[in-house]
Amino acid sequence: MKIWWRGHASFIIETAGKRIITDPFNDKLGYPMAPLTAELVTVSHEHWDHDAVETIQGHPQIIRGTGTTTLDGITIQGIASFHDHKGGRERGPNTIFKVTAEDLRLVHLGDLGHPLTAVQLEEIGAVDILMVPVGGTFTIDAREALALVQELQPKIVIPMHFSTPHLSFSLAPLEQFTSAFDQVIKKPSLEIGRQDISDHLKVIVLDYLSG
Repeated sequence: MKIWWRGHASFIIETAGKRIITDPFNDKLGYPMAPLTAELVTVSHEHWDHDAVETIQGHPQIIRGTGTTTLDGITIQGIASFHDHKGGRERGPNTIFKVTAEDLRLVHLGDLGHPLTAVQLEEIGAVDILMVPVGGTFTIDAREALALVQELQPKIVIPMHFSTPHLSFSLAPLEQFTSAFDQVIKKPSLEIGRQDISDHLKVIVLDYLSG
């Protein structure tokens, strides 16, 4: 499995011979844009910085909401959640996606805005790689993200949805989250297999694509 971060909550995940793109954005967000194709696109919620599916080429299958989608060794499960602390009354629903492929379990929390319930934690189950928002304002903040890491016990944590020089609006800085860890690994991308998963938690910060 290979993973690149495009910025914000958007990742490119290449696995089982397919390409998945999460939460695509448009050029209003400020991050560099490049022509991209994919077979699958997940949309956690219908906000402009997460649902710009028109920017992805290749006639991908668009996955929204709850339920399970399978394609050639890839299973994507949608789990219902909210974009705020008030049951969606402020910012609406949010879908957590769990991608299972190549014997790896990857969870993308989207714009999660609240602590997870016991039912949601059970539905998510075991996690190898967790993509978690940490920038606050529109999502959980660093403190809440740290609590979720403790609850979900992933092997690898990839923070997302935080302030960067390109982002067109303000979020909290990454360091409010990463300062809680003794070691943080910075990489341009992540290539990983089942054999690379250990019991020791790794926090990996990916560079966003420059174009």
